[in-house]
Amino acid sequence: MSYTMRVLEKVIKQNPNEPEFHQALTEVLTSLQPYVDAHPEYEKAGILERLCEPERIVMFRVPWIDDSGKVQVNKGYRVQYSSAIGPYKGGIRFHPSVCLSIIKFLGFEQILKNSLTGLPIGAGKGGSDFDPKGKSEREVMAFCQSFMTELYRHIGPDTDVPAGDIGVGAREIGYMYGQYKRLTNTFTGVLTGKGLTYGGSLTRKEATGYGLVYLIEEMLRQHGNSFEDKTVAISGAGNVAIYAAEKVKQLGGKVVTMSDSDGFVYDPEGIDLDAVKEIKEINRGRISEYTKYRSSAVYTPGRGVWNIKCDVALPCATQNELNAEDAKTLVKNGCIAVGEGANMPSTLEATEVFLQNKVLFVPGKAANAGGVAVSALEMSQNSMRLAWSFDEVDRKLKDIMVNIYNNISNVAKEVGQEDNFVVGANIAGFKKVADAMMAHGIV
Repeated sequence: MSYTMRVLEKVIKQNPNEPEFHQALTEVLTSLQPYVDAHPEYEKAGILERLCEPERIVMFRVPWIDDSGKVQVNKGYRVQYSSAIGPYKGGIRFHPSVCLSIIKFLGFEQILKNSLTGLPIGAGKGGSDFDPKGKSEREVMAFCQSFMTELYRHIGPDTDVPAGDIGVGAREIGYMYGQYKRLTNTFTGVLTGKGLTYGGSLTRKEATGYGLVYLIEEMLRQHGNSFEDKTVAISGAGNVAIYAAEKVKQLGGKVVTMSDSDGFVYDPEGIDLDAVKEIKEINRGRISEYTKYRSSAVYTPGRGVWNIKCDVALPCATQNELNAEDAKTLVKNGCIAVGEGANMPSTLEATEVFLQNKVLFVPGKAANAGGVAVSALEMSQNSMRLAWSFDEVDRKLKDIMVNIYNNISNVAKEVGQEDNFVVGANIAGFKKVADAMMAHGIV
């Protein structure tokens, strides 16, 4: 058995009952196998064993008081995965599904994603099984303050710089930042995704969605195509989905779907983004309300968004939302490109269907790196006490995403797997981190 497969088998055995983590490990290590096995120096230095094991895992309880005066207790996590190329960097997720397996899978993916940006940032991830939905402003604030009361001991502007993720937007970041400032008596760039009045960066809200579309547009361009006059299916209705849709529209495409955990809407005339923003960003409502704004729209509860015929699919909701049957349906309906706006939204089987059918497919670790890229740019602005314009940050974001595409495309060609951007992304991201680890010695 090869070194890579021995490590995969060992890590899975040592971490039972963590399916999401196993899935991420399997996808990455399987595609890395030929490259790693051709470099025996990695085995000698135990690179894979060290890469797969987080440098530190912090788990803690988060007690808070709800509006009825009852004490509630949630679980809190911060997995500090790799500091080989910079301080730990990765989001905080508040969602009932959060568990150690999900945080580890996200943190492991973050290693390669952050490496691909070309910026000096390591990888981490955190969160809690707390659900902000249905909670009052006071309850959300109470929880965030309690969460940060433990987390602040483990983070810092040169140690670990968290950001937002599912369930953690500007409101939650603000409450956590205020508590960090109170506890430490410092005003630093310890969190990204901050409000513009206290160190946030323009373009941060749009970054992941815009970045996704910039990368896919460059891929299409290099294959003699574009978003112009293309029908695009998007899942999700959060920041990533909304701003991916906005950029697609700017580039001449038509977005016809959006979804949330309850169901999806199909609007053959093109999604009205002003309506979606009002529903989701202002009213914090459900996507089913969209039909009140557009008579052309049809709402369908449950799954099924990938049954809608499209040229380009952008899954922007959550992990494993697109399975093999969905992938086969997209292929049958003539889909030519898929870009992952969420973290690992396609199952391993779905990814294989896309690759076998020559669909241009870019995994999330490359396609959705725009968010963390602009987070790193926010860190730079904080360190220099500067604030760049929207256009300046947007220009830097586009350059980063185009460079990511060229990097993963070139690496795929170098290893004889042209247009296999899964292999290209994994090897390109891995090589930078592994070489840094080699330079640091056994630490």
